[in-house]
Amino acid sequence: MSASNLNLIRNFCIIAHIDHGKSTLADRFLELTGTVSKDKLQSQTLDDMDLERERGITIKSHPVRMNYKAKDGNTYQFNLIDTPGHVDFSYEVSRSLAACEGAILVVDASQGIEAQTLTNIYLAIDGDLTIIPIMNKIDLPSARPDEIRRQISELLGVDADTILSCSAKTGEGMPELLEKVITDVPPPKGQKDAPLKALIFDSKFDSFRGAVAYVRVFDGTLKKGQSIRFFQSGQEYEVDEPGFFRMGRVACKELNAGEVGYAIANIKTLSDINIGDTITTRLGGATEAIPGYKQVKPMVFSGIYPIDKIDYEDLRSALEKLRLNDASISYEPETSTALGFGFRAGFLGLLHMEIVQERLLREFNVNIITTVPNVEYEIHLKNGEILYIDSPAALPSLQEIEHICEPISRVQLITPTDFVGTIMKLCDEKRGKLINMEYLETTRVCLNYHLPLAELIIDFFDRLKSCSKGYASMDYEFFGYQRDNLIKLDILINGSPVDAFSTIIHKDNSYSYGLMITSKLKELIPRQQYEVAIQAAIGNKVIARTNVKAYRKDVTAKCYGGDISRKRKLLEKQKEGKKRMKQIGNVEVPQEAFLAVLSRD
Repeated sequence: MSASNLNLIRNFCIIAHIDHGKSTLADRFLELTGTVSKDKLQSQTLDDMDLERERGITIKSHPVRMNYKAKDGNTYQFNLIDTPGHVDFSYEVSRSLAACEGAILVVDASQGIEAQTLTNIYLAIDGDLTIIPIMNKIDLPSARPDEIRRQISELLGVDADTILSCSAKTGEGMPELLEKVITDVPPPKGQKDAPLKALIFDSKFDSFRGAVAYVRVFDGTLKKGQSIRFFQSGQEYEVDEPGFFRMGRVACKELNAGEVGYAIANIKTLSDINIGDTITTRLGGATEAIPGYKQVKPMVFSGIYPIDKIDYEDLRSALEKLRLNDASISYEPETSTALGFGFRAGFLGLLHMEIVQERLLREFNVNIITTVPNVEYEIHLKNGEILYIDSPAALPSLQEIEHICEPISRVQLITPTDFVGTIMKLCDEKRGKLINMEYLETTRVCLNYHLPLAELIIDFFDRLKSCSKGYASMDYEFFGYQRDNLIKLDILINGSPVDAFSTIIHKDNSYSYGLMITSKLKELIPRQQYEVAIQAAIGNKVIARTNVKAYRKDVTAKCYGGDISRKRKLLEKQKEGKKRMKQIGNVEVPQEAFLAVLSRD
């Protein structure tokens, strides 16, 4: 189909809370439009990572072009982008929305509106997108169609009768939804004769072709052999291959205004390509970039070190390639006395950090170890300076610090009323402050809290799911910095601080945390020929201590009877030997110890 007629193009994405059926809906679209034959169709067809299939979640946005023969006799070009649902991947969603004119909002007919549903709706409204609300999973015995329809109607201010009921699993309501995309989603605006203006909404590294830019062309035409320029980096390249996505890359002669596809231009310098950047022609190009590009702000920071020191360069290369595919990762080199050379990396959340670890191992075969996750603190010094640090090792001495401010997040929790008490107790335990509480309906409550980000990132989500039996959902965003009584807690092994275990923590929680870490390390650090002291300290003050008992040879075994002084003499001699050994001995901290500290259970 020729895409020169903009009226026959529809660019849209699917947004929803995690596990509400986005990927299954995309599977039905692929089947009904004949993009993938039924025998080749599998569950989560667009999710091409093993990790996505294993966990049953979408991690990356996946674009695909489908041709649909409508009831009006025309064949339409559908450019669909399947987006992630987890809060940690909201940056992926925002980039995808920027490439579309419409969004299908999927709400589970048994679960209803959840926290991430609201966030995605606000993102779509900010992007001025047309929203098509649908109720999915109406085939489930637990479905509550009338109740959920009323929820969606009140939230979006639309007529309840216009909300489609469907089942992505059985295919019920799918043909009506495809027709609704044509009638409700506006065709793209753009001029084919204007200077080229294309948005990079994603990218990927290809070992043979270099960096591949995923683009949405707003104006002009992207052709093979064209000289292009990137607005952010100013670098210039020649287009080697434009194309679009089916179930893989399909080369074509050109991409016109309104179309979604990719561009290969032999880009080997990976830092030249930025998600959200604009591509134009080298000569006579556009003078302004496409608005809306924002640098992503990491929330969680952790040290990443190769287990084998000779893998350092491999790790650097892997991070560079991974950053091209996931623009929300930031990293810079750092050194640790305990772990050697590595990188300080920033992530959007703990799940994001976990996924990056898995991808480094699976896709690049790099074995890594990560330090305790931290957030970025605001340090006010006595000389009036303000520092921002994301590693406890970078904290100045206590004598220089006036006070420390920690990042606060605004958290939105949606839960059935039965679990309000236990959730409020959890938030109080995490030093949270209730802002307001509103009833969405008689059985569902929305709680808004201010919570320290450091308390949120470790185990809050897991405990929330446990205390609500899986029914509560959450979403969070950065709110600002707030002063509190924070201190640096060091873990010392035989008097030497291990910087990988250091953390910045609230003074009230320091004793229990220090006791927990020292107890855990006692179980994991192997016994030596001498006693190993494990201490938690604030400055010079030790607040918790455990000892790993020494292996001890029975030197008095050869003494049968006789004077006690003979035995004491042998024990004193052994004691002196162990003392000398301790002075020159190094304690090897096993990898399990670092991993154990990450799970604060």
